[in-house]
Amino acid sequence: MADTDDRWHVLLPSHLHPAGPESLADMATFASLDDYGDRAALLADADRFDAVVFRMLDPDREFVEAATNLKVLAKHGVGLDGVDVDAATERGVVVCNTPGANAHAVAEHTLALLFAVRRRLREADRDVRNGEFERDRYVAGELRGDTLGVLGCGDIGSEVAALADAVGMDVITHDPYLRTFPDAVSPVESRAELFAAADAVSLHVPLTEETRGLVDADELASLDGELINVARGGVVDETALYDALAAGTVTGAGVDVYDEEPPGEDYPAFDFENVICTPHIGAMTTDALRAASTQACENVRTVYAGGVPESAVNSEAVR
Repeated sequence: MADTDDRWHVLLPSHLHPAGPESLADMATFASLDDYGDRAALLADADRFDAVVFRMLDPDREFVEAATNLKVLAKHGVGLDGVDVDAATERGVVVCNTPGANAHAVAEHTLALLFAVRRRLREADRDVRNGEFERDRYVAGELRGDTLGVLGCGDIGSEVAALADAVGMDVITHDPYLRTFPDAVSPVESRAELFAAADAVSLHVPLTEETRGLVDADELASLDGELINVARGGVVDETALYDALAAGTVTGAGVDVYDEEPPGEDYPAFDFENVICTPHIGAMTTDALRAASTQACENVRTVYAGGVPESAVNSEAVR
């Protein structure tokens, strides 16, 4: 048991699987984001925290500068687009995430959306509830034998590829950062080639300056199939998606993430019945939430013990 004076003060998100905090009980005391009524109250108290485990909180420069005792920002999940990594690095704060913890959950949701869009389950459910039972209205092509284009073949993309292969799909991918690929996946040279060859495309890239608006009108005009986005909303030009849906070059879409969350009433894709929208729930399984909580808190313990987590994105700068 750590001495009381040696205990770290750790800020936790509003909702966190208890397995993670329980693993730190010997060396930490905890506060919850729910303890603070607004951002001003959080910033006023930020200097008490040695570590922050975060989900929806965006630790920007203002927060990092206010948290003068901070040693580690541990993301519950993968995406770090809301973190000012430069500000953290300047102060020697480790920034890390939990790659792989939710990969299978997000992959399952990707395939669920693709099945739902292809088989028009949203419309079919509505019709049955309204007393309509026109089976011939819902004739659709099988996914088996079709080509799935996976844009980004990291932890999640690889899991999606494995599930799609099991369904009987051919899988192609474009990922300029990889040199080796899973056996079931055939790499292609460009995004343009991916979108032109695929019967459906799923997106699995982080949101960075480089990837914002990555999927634009040119790619969508050449798709002629479904688009599934469980990555980040900003990766897709939402106006271009509306235009492609209206033109029929995108034959349906499954959307779990949005440029603004939650999306406003004027979100363009709401106009289309062949679009299924979910509230950023790709990683929301009990298994994934437990794994992410545990891994994020393990990262906190690693820094507490004087180490740097393997998933740190600024390890060389803060080592």
